[in-house]
Amino acid sequence: MQKDIEHSPGNSPSRRLAKAERRRQLLDTALLIVREEDADRLTLGRLAVRAGVSKPVVYDHFGTRSGLLIELYKWIDTERVSAFRDAMSNTARNLEETALVLASAYIHCAADHTDEFHAVGAALAGSEEKAAVFQELLDNCVQMFITVLKPHTTWPAAELERCCIGLVGAGEALSGALVRGRYGEDEVIETFASLIRSAVKPTAVPPQALP
Repeated sequence: MQKDIEHSPGNSPSRRLAKAERRRQLLDTALLIVREEDADRLTLGRLAVRAGVSKPVVYDHFGTRSGLLIELYKWIDTERVSAFRDAMSNTARNLEETALVLASAYIHCAADHTDEFHAVGAALAGSEEKAAVFQELLDNCVQMFITVLKPHTTWPAAELERCCIGLVGAGEALSGALVRGRYGEDEVIETFASLIRSAVKPTAVPPQALP
């Protein structure tokens, strides 16, 4: 079995790490490559060189380039989701406050690393694995929206889920516009908060009741 002992490009031994620590180091380095050099430059060999490890170590963790890209894609999103959960973990709020905090937390988290997230996603274009993983990430985000907004509506579960799917889609589009510089951060957050309030306020009509 390949031991997790590597050598840096300068031939001096690097510190031995536990498997989980090494994996995080490799993902950190992979993100740096995408940020500094472009996703097309991210290969298992390039990652080994930048991380100062042997190729077998990288292959042991990810197997293939596609496997590396998938894991990096999921890892970037996990970081965003963790920040989002932290921002939403405070005390209970009314709908007005909840909508603003939810919008602000989501836009900040979605915009963070967005260039890298989209670059890695583009590198996976056409991959069935990417489509499955992206859907999983969206589903997780929808569930978080449901959890946050459920106390503020009496809608049945199915209607609330459809509403949250729409809100997450709107949030993705708005965060993309922010990253591209089309709108300012305050404008985007206020617009998203307004959409959230309008969607779930007590007088809103559940989706199934619309003609």
